[in-house]
Amino acid sequence: MKFRDTPMKRLLALAVGVCLTATGATAQADDAYPQRPIRLIVPADPGGGADSIARLLSPSLSATLGKSVIVENKSGASGTIAAGLVAKSEHNGYTLLLAQSTSIVIAPHIYEHLPYDTLKDLAPVTLVVRVPNILVVNPLLPAQTVAEFIALARAKPSGLSYGSSGIGSPSHLGGKMFEKEVGVQMIHVPYRGAGPALTALLGNQIQAMFAPINAVMPFVKSNRLRALGVTTAERLAAFPNVPTIAESGLAGYEISSWFGIFAPAHTPPEIITRLNRAVAQALKDPRIADAIARDASEAVGNSPEAFAAFVRDEDGKYAAMLKNIGP
Repeated sequence: MKFRDTPMKRLLALAVGVCLTATGATAQADDAYPQRPIRLIVPADPGGGADSIARLLSPSLSATLGKSVIVENKSGASGTIAAGLVAKSEHNGYTLLLAQSTSIVIAPHIYEHLPYDTLKDLAPVTLVVRVPNILVVNPLLPAQTVAEFIALARAKPSGLSYGSSGIGSPSHLGGKMFEKEVGVQMIHVPYRGAGPALTALLGNQIQAMFAPINAVMPFVKSNRLRALGVTTAERLAAFPNVPTIAESGLAGYEISSWFGIFAPAHTPPEIITRLNRAVAQALKDPRIADAIARDASEAVGNSPEAFAAFVRDEDGKYAAMLKNIGP
């Protein structure tokens, strides 16, 4: 059957052609991502927990995605410089953030003016790993237990110093919580990431740190640092003889770190999904899974939706915590 050529017929044909072309282009664009290297921004100097996780993941992500995933260190301002950079980047999947909880759910309750809104300007991809914290001291400090550390802190008001990976980091808040619970005052020394803080601790420039365990594990095992107590509710299998700080006299004391991947808000859902699957696949790699487990940490790799809900819950938790312990 033939249809008479009319303006309406030509208009319908044109509309169908446009739809088919658009659909094909979209499918082609989805299949084509990524077409160039991806930047994975780490909000700390080399040598810290976030940096080690990023460099552990990047080879696997590069292999899965077919393009290089390049780790870039952008330290400073408790991770907010890196978070702001990613939040303002194009939402095309080529600039990602491996953030610690500091810049995502803590900094918004410390700093009055941030260059980004965590819940609006960043799109959660996945929670990568949960990391317990541990109170470690330089071996030159004559404290073998949490109780002895408390006694030293009370005997020397403002005489002991502890380092952190930045103002508002879990290692900083761990110290603040400790001071409030014990009723002592110590000197807080913030650094641009866990790496520089550990260098200072190893050099006895500071005496203690409530550090992410993945950053200090090798130094504890080699006796270059002494572990006094873990910040989790239960003891860790990696250090069964190290008590929790809670069981050492500070009931209810608990704080940990976590690291997750974010993209700029409005990144296409299909790109978020592809990145999520790539990270989940990397975390199932026995080499990566074993490395994370050896650091007494927990690999996660949940869905974007589950991670978004987790971030909202953490935001509320830290808002209440900071109100309790003060500035």
